[in-house]
Amino acid sequence: MRHGYIKAAALSPKIKVADPVFNAQAVISQAKEAAEQGASVMVFPELCLTGYTCGDLFLQELLLAEAKKQLFVIAEETAEIDAVIFIGLPLEYMDKLYNTAAVIYRGNILGIVPKTSLPNYAEFYEARHFAKGMRETVPVTLREGVTVPMGTNQLFVCRNLPHLRIAAEICEDVWSVNPPSISHALAGANLIVNLSASDEVTGKDIYRRQLVAGQSARLVCGYIYANASDGESTQDVVYAGHSLIAENGTVLKESERFLNLPVYAEIDINRLTAERRRMTTFEQKGTQDYTITYFSLNISETKLTRFIDPSPFVPGNKSDRDKRCEEILAIQAMGLKKRLEHTGCRCAVAGISGGLDSTLALLVTVRAFDLLNLPRKQILAVTMPGFGTTDRTYDNAVHLIQRLGAQLKEISICDAVSVHFKDIEHSLDTHDVTYENSQARERTQILMDVANQYSGMVIGTGDMSELALGWATYNGDHMSMYGVNASVPKTLVRHLVKYYADTCEDKELEEILLDVLDTPVSPELLPPDNGTISQKTEDLVGPYELHDFFLYQILRFGYEPAKVMRLAKIAFADKYDESTVLKWLKTFYRRFFSQQFKRSCLPDGPKVGTVALSPRGDLRMPSDASAQLWLDEINRMEAE
Repeated sequence: MRHGYIKAAALSPKIKVADPVFNAQAVISQAKEAAEQGASVMVFPELCLTGYTCGDLFLQELLLAEAKKQLFVIAEETAEIDAVIFIGLPLEYMDKLYNTAAVIYRGNILGIVPKTSLPNYAEFYEARHFAKGMRETVPVTLREGVTVPMGTNQLFVCRNLPHLRIAAEICEDVWSVNPPSISHALAGANLIVNLSASDEVTGKDIYRRQLVAGQSARLVCGYIYANASDGESTQDVVYAGHSLIAENGTVLKESERFLNLPVYAEIDINRLTAERRRMTTFEQKGTQDYTITYFSLNISETKLTRFIDPSPFVPGNKSDRDKRCEEILAIQAMGLKKRLEHTGCRCAVAGISGGLDSTLALLVTVRAFDLLNLPRKQILAVTMPGFGTTDRTYDNAVHLIQRLGAQLKEISICDAVSVHFKDIEHSLDTHDVTYENSQARERTQILMDVANQYSGMVIGTGDMSELALGWATYNGDHMSMYGVNASVPKTLVRHLVKYYADTCEDKELEEILLDVLDTPVSPELLPPDNGTISQKTEDLVGPYELHDFFLYQILRFGYEPAKVMRLAKIAFADKYDESTVLKWLKTFYRRFFSQQFKRSCLPDGPKVGTVALSPRGDLRMPSDASAQLWLDEINRMEAE
């Protein structure tokens, strides 16, 4: 429950057709097992108290009466369970029979939700027995002293977690042209439960999975789909218990078919709320047509079993990663292509250091020139060795430029910076921020002036991780005429270069790129230590894999520090201890807030993913916003 996590269970007990007494005990048993697993929302299949395949036995008074009786038995036997339980049963109202979902909570029946879409084809003849469910609720007396609302338009809302708003639909409802879940979501429901009895035929599981995932994406909701299992009659069809739990387009868990196994997953209600909050096209219509019933759940620490990706910007599967890399390189190249066409520039100027970012920028520029059918020699690649340049990075820069066919231009900055230090009366032996930033600004001045000479455009090399941390010299490497890497995080830069190396046919180029990948990340603004890099960025600002993780969780979902910390501890459990993660999380917040002024005046650059820092689009943040609220929460965590 803490941080908005709800443990969901899709349950499919083995039942006996037309035996409500046996089936009720099977439901109770699985509900108690699910409670031990910490489930707060439990969903059982359609008509599971009788079995979906009763046929004309649904017209038997004895079966209907016993199903209702066993509903109360279940309610009584689960009264100590801290969960909302959805159970399918046939229910008579006003001389008509309805296929319904009963909602139970701590011994009470909160409401009855009828099925709206009744199939009447092939092996399904529901219209033979059942009436179409009413949308607006009506009072239904289940027994003396127990009257509950019955209707499709119902929301079940948690008092102590008000963002948790549950609604139900039944099997065919989600397969219909206009599923009730659409209206539910527009009324505020963010968790849809589906009690289903969907038979198994070849390939149907694929469509079912796509349908559930797609509906959860369309409605920006969690979706629990509990399907009937092999306890149903196999007279004409087979039921395989294919249950699924999805969240905003992603299937979190699904059961293996034909095994009757329960499915558990944690649905992040706060994440769904954050998604809807930022979607201006998700316009809720209000609850004026809905009956709202409240319940309460104990607030506890839900144990997370869902996968927390330590590299959220990088797909874990190689095939998906390669596809993503190709797509991003295409977006970057197309963005630059358009800018070159629009400005009439036939020359691009890029500073090449032999590091990852400038390497990627050059690779993208080459692609753009190839798309424009412009000679690569019109790419002016400038190396600008300074006081911290090592032989390794210098050699890689030179060889990379040559192998790609760009024009190499070398301009040392040492003399110019030395004169500048003399002008401002700064000692060459004082290796402070002035010493470092003067070199960065000199390089940017050179690139800008060379671009003027050749009627060219300066291509920015800085990546999104550096922009998030403010790890850029203001009006130095911070500035360009088009920043091709501006929305690419550092962890993804590495994979883009690796993908290029793996797919290029030039073995010498591949070797150069692999050595660039093996070089420590550094601005190289301090003198080398015995010829090797002395200034390693991650020693100073922290591991980029942590910062990229923080960046994604904070900007993509708006998570608070405590939740980001909780997720990071799980994602990096085998790599960083808690104090290390907390240290760099504090650094991230401090730098992210204090360095916004650098992001407020960024050059144009193409957006490649869902998280970006452009001040014109994705992040409109005041440069003087206070970080105190977030730092106070981190300080409390440090004190614990």
